[in-house]
Parts: sequence; C-alpha cells; structure tokens
Amino acid sequence: MSEPLISKKDLLVRYGISYGALYRWKRKGLIPDEWFIKRATVTGQETFFPEKLICERIEMIQAKKDDVLLDELAKELIGEEEKNEYIILNTEYGEKSFRMCDIRSIFVIGKNGIKTEILSTVKKIIEDKD
Repeated sequence: MSEPLISKKDLLVRYGISYGALYRWKRKGLIPDEWFIKRATVTGQETFFPEKLICERIEMIQAKKDDVLLDELAKELIGEEEKNEYIILNTEYGEKSFRMCDIRSIFVIGKNGIKTEILSTVKKIIEDKD
C-alpha cells in the first residue's frame, strides 16, 4: 500500500503558507525535490507530496523558523540526509533517488511473470558495503 498523498493546494491551506514560501524552502534544501510528485488530474497536472513526510517537515520548519535561520536549518537537515542510504534509479526518463528508510518494497517481475521482492537483497548489499 502506498503512502497517502496531499495536494499542494491542500498543504498550503492546512498550514497557511504561501506558494512562494514552499518553493523558497525547496530551493534552500529544506524540502527534498523528490517529495514534489507531479500527477495528471482531471484539471491538468498537479503537485502532490507524501503526506506524513511533508507535514512533519513543515511543522518542524514552522516551529524552528523564528529561532533558527533557514540556511542553518537547511544545513542541519542536509547533514541528516547525508547520513541516509539511498537507492538511485536511472532510466531513459531521468534519475530518481529514494532514501532506503522510505522504501517499503522493491519488486522485479521476470519474463515468466513471477514477481519477486528484492528489498532484503538490496539491504544486504548495503550492509556488506559498510
């Protein structure tokens, strides 16, 4: 089951933040690019976010923004992100990275149609590299 998403519009309304603030936080590295998910909707293309991740991050930014400079907060968050392990998928459509702690499963479907879960194998490879 995939994580629930929240639309950009609903996010801005819920937290009373502006479009400009959201994208300023993105530029400063407070919100990772990969959290901005573009999806086609009946009204066109909209941006969505993993609800739990983005809500926790915005609440943290709002709680700290009066006491800590955003650039300092970004350095702190980037430092934490660098400690994470990632998997990177590189396709003809571009590259996308995912934090290992956010991945719930990875499947490979062979020519025979059999679906095989490989997340534990990927985690073992990472452990063996450390």
